[in-house]
Amino acid sequence: MIDLTTTIEIDAPAETVWKNLVDLERFSEWNPFICRGSGTPAVGATVRLQVKTTIPVPLVFHPTVVVCDENRELRWRGRFLSVWLGGGDHTFAIEPAPSGRVRLVQREIFTGLLPALLHRLVSREARAGFLAMNEALKKRAERPQGVDGATVARPAPSPSTSN
Repeated sequence: MIDLTTTIEIDAPAETVWKNLVDLERFSEWNPFICRGSGTPAVGATVRLQVKTTIPVPLVFHPTVVVCDENRELRWRGRFLSVWLGGGDHTFAIEPAPSGRVRLVQREIFTGLLPALLHRLVSREARAGFLAMNEALKKRAERPQGVDGATVARPAPSPSTSN
């Protein structure tokens, strides 16, 4: 078993972070780790995720959503061919942090024969992917948003006057 956890603080409301986590169709626009996604995250639903690693083989998973607690937790469970060969329980938890920020905790528990045999490889690839995704989500969630979610330009600073 491999238990891997990463965290990042994001200067954005939980609603903004959540909106980006559950919009799987837009993962290809910003997510360097889960580079493609489809489906609707709802308890009992199956989603499709393509993970990008340094291994030159596309990894596609079809996990089942087990928790979808709006603005708090998204969790899915998947397997690689069969549960005994490889399985994963992936959680995104959004927690309050100081000064109106949130803390994103991304955790996965890998089980089965392949994670046991390839412990170093799985740990290295997953940790790098989680960290890259965390940073990309932070950048996306912290950018100024327009009403439609499009990035808007920040106003230019007003000229200062000095005497």
